[in-house]
Amino acid sequence: MKKVIKYVMLDILNSKIIIAYTLFLFCFSIGLFMMENVVEKSMASLLTLNLIIVPIISIIFSTIYVYNATEFIELLSAQPIKRKTLWLSIFFGLASAFVLAFGIGCGIPILIFAFNATGITLLITGLFLSIIFVSIALLSSVYIKDKAKGIGVSLMIWMYFSILFDGLVLFLLFQLLEYPLEKLIIALSILNPIDLARIVTLLKMDISALMGATSAVFKQSFTGAAGSTITFAVLALWAIVPLWFSTRKFQKKDL
Repeated sequence: MKKVIKYVMLDILNSKIIIAYTLFLFCFSIGLFMMENVVEKSMASLLTLNLIIVPIISIIFSTIYVYNATEFIELLSAQPIKRKTLWLSIFFGLASAFVLAFGIGCGIPILIFAFNATGITLLITGLFLSIIFVSIALLSSVYIKDKAKGIGVSLMIWMYFSILFDGLVLFLLFQLLEYPLEKLIIALSILNPIDLARIVTLLKMDISALMGATSAVFKQSFTGAAGSTITFAVLALWAIVPLWFSTRKFQKKDL
């Protein structure tokens, strides 16, 4: 398992796309902190980067990597190695590479310029999103054999979580203004890891203008350590559950 993880991780880190991704995150983060005198403004911009760029790069690259490594996966499956071990090794290799890329790209600037509760929360949520969308990528790629369809599904998943979700929640709010929807909105926010990452970060920041519908309700219901604990626990589930389903499918899949 360690050998497969090491191979996958090194293979990904040697990719020009991952190198460019890491350099982009690093230059963008450093540039923001150096251009802005107010750290909170830089953090707000980095939050936007976390919620959009990190998920799409993680899910699309991971999906493409799994499809391109089909022959490698089939070869290892023919060896005396459990399928569960193989699939988990691929996941940990991909996740470790993206965690390292994000840690270098955004983590170093945050630790230098914004070593506080908000900065640490932003860093942790970015790491969570990297792992979560790698997990979702493996789920979509193991269920869909066609490469083009698999990439398309991954792109649609990202688009739903990043763009469409808040619009659907706002539409629901306007349609049901006469009813108490606080609990429903909190339940809906749990179904979106990107929204949860935004919530847990904004709970540490006093920027009401950036609070979306779900974030505002969540802030009213859960504040301080309670809100952070709940959101981090749900984010952990978002990483574990898709991986569990994809592992079960891979064990039964006819290669």
